[in-house]
Amino acid sequence: MVNTSLQQLPHPSFCQHMPALDWLDLEGNQIQTLNYSILKTCSKLEVLLLMDNRIRRVPENTFQSLWKLAELNLSTNRIRELSKNTFKSLSKSLLKLNISYNPSLHIHPSHFSHLTHLQSLALEGIEIEDIQTKMFLPMKNLSHIYFKKFQYCSYAPHVRSCKPNTDGISSFENLLANIVLRVSVWVMAFITCFGNLFVIGMRSLIRAENNLHAACIKVLCFADCLMGVYLFFVGVFDVKFRGQYNRNALLWMESIECRTIGFLAMLSSEVSVLLLTYLTLEKFLVIVFPFSNLRPSKLQTGVVLASIWMLGFIIAAVPLMNENVFGNYYGRNGVCFPLHSDRQEKPTAKGYSTGIFLGLNLVAFLVIVFSYSSMFYSIYKTGINATDLRSRLHRDVAVANRFFFIVFSDALCWIPIFLVKVLSLLEVEIPGTISSWVVIFILPINSALNPILYTLTTSFFREQVEVLLCRWQRRHILKKDSKSLTSSTVFMEASRAACYQPPAYLQRVSLISADPRYA
Repeated sequence: MVNTSLQQLPHPSFCQHMPALDWLDLEGNQIQTLNYSILKTCSKLEVLLLMDNRIRRVPENTFQSLWKLAELNLSTNRIRELSKNTFKSLSKSLLKLNISYNPSLHIHPSHFSHLTHLQSLALEGIEIEDIQTKMFLPMKNLSHIYFKKFQYCSYAPHVRSCKPNTDGISSFENLLANIVLRVSVWVMAFITCFGNLFVIGMRSLIRAENNLHAACIKVLCFADCLMGVYLFFVGVFDVKFRGQYNRNALLWMESIECRTIGFLAMLSSEVSVLLLTYLTLEKFLVIVFPFSNLRPSKLQTGVVLASIWMLGFIIAAVPLMNENVFGNYYGRNGVCFPLHSDRQEKPTAKGYSTGIFLGLNLVAFLVIVFSYSSMFYSIYKTGINATDLRSRLHRDVAVANRFFFIVFSDALCWIPIFLVKVLSLLEVEIPGTISSWVVIFILPINSALNPILYTLTTSFFREQVEVLLCRWQRRHILKKDSKSLTSSTVFMEASRAACYQPPAYLQRVSLISADPRYA
C-alpha cells in the first residue's frame, strides 16, 4: 500500500485476515495518527515501514504487541515528541530503527536505553541539542549510526560506522581528513615559524635605523610565530590520533590541550591584527602628515605594545573563564579554532565570536585599507611636480606594488573569514572542506607573509644584509689568503668598493624614503 493517499491505517481487523503478515509497507501516504488498537493484531510483523507520511504523534503503547518487529522506519514525518518508553516493548527484537528527517523531534537521553539489540540507528536531519555519550552506551550491538552532523559521531565512539564520516576538517579515522591537509599543516607551520624566527634573529643582529620600529616588527613576528606553534601542535595531535580519531574526538575537543592551542591561535591572530593596525596608523601619520611631528616616543611605543598584548590575551582568555556562559568555545571542531557557528553554540559565545571577527577585525581591516590608499595617494600627489619623470614613475610603481601586496595579503586572509562567519550566522550550510582550507591555509597567510612584507622587502633591510654578507666574505678571504698581504690588500679595496657602492634606488630622494623605516 505505497503512495495510495491513505489517510489512516486499515481497520484493526485487517491483520486477522492475514495472520502470516510479516512485512507492511505504507510509504508515501497521508497517515497522521498511530495507536495500539490498530496494530494489536499484527503480532507477526517483522518490518514496518511508515516513512514519508504525516504522522505527528506516536502514543507510548503503539508497538506493544509487535514483539517480533526487527525493522521500524518512521522517517520523513512530522513527529515532535516521543515518550521515553515508546520503544521499550521492542527491546528484544528491534535491530533497525530509522526516525530521520523529523526536524522538530526532540531526542531525549533515555529514548534508546531499552534497545540493547539494536544494530542500526538513523537520526539524519535531526538537531540533537543536548546530545550525550550516555544516549548510545546501552546499545552495545550498535554497528551503524547516521547523524545530521559529523560532530555527533564523537558521542558514539564505540560504533564501528558513523555517517557523515567527515566535516571536511576531520574524519572518522583522522583529526585531519586527508593527506593534503596533513602535509600542508606541517609546511605552513615550518614556513610560519622559520620565517618569523629568521626575521627576529636578523633584526637583532642588524643595526636598526629606528629601534622602536624594529622592536614593533620583532613583536609582530613573535605573535605570528605563535600561529606556527598552533599549526605544529595540530600536526602533532593528528599523528597521535591517526586511524582512531573518533574514539578520542570528544576527549580531545574537551581537553586542556585543545583549549590551549585554540587560545594560542586566537592570541596570535588578534595581537597580529592589532599590531598591523598600529604600524599602519604610525606609517600613515608619517607619510600623510610628514611635518606634524606625531611620531611616538619610546615610552609611548612600550605602552602601546604592552596594551596590545594585554588586550589580545584578554580576548583569547575570556571564553575560558566561564564554561557555563561560553560552553566549549574552542572545542567546536578538531582543530580547536572558533570560526564556524552552529545551533548548539551558546548565544553568548556566538555573539562574542561575531564581535571579534565581524566587529574588531573588520574595523581593523577597513582602517588598514583606507590608510594604505591614503598613503599611496599622498605619495603620488607629492611626486606630481617631480622633474625626473622616469625616476618618479619607478618609485611610485615600487611603492604601489608593496602597498598592494600588504593590503592584498590582509584581504586574502580576512575576507574569506568574514564571509564564512556571516554565512554561518545566517545558518547557511558551509561545506566542511571550505572551513578546513580557511583554518589551515588562509588563517596563517598573514603570519607567513608578514616577515616578507614588513622586513625582507624593505630596501634598508636588504642593504644591511648585503653589508653583512660582504663583511663575512672579506673575513673569509682574509683567512684564506693571509699568506699574501699585498694581494689581500688589493682584494680588500676592491671588495670594499663593491660592497659599499650605494644602489641606484638609494640615490633617489623621495618622501617615502625620508624615514628609513618605510623604505
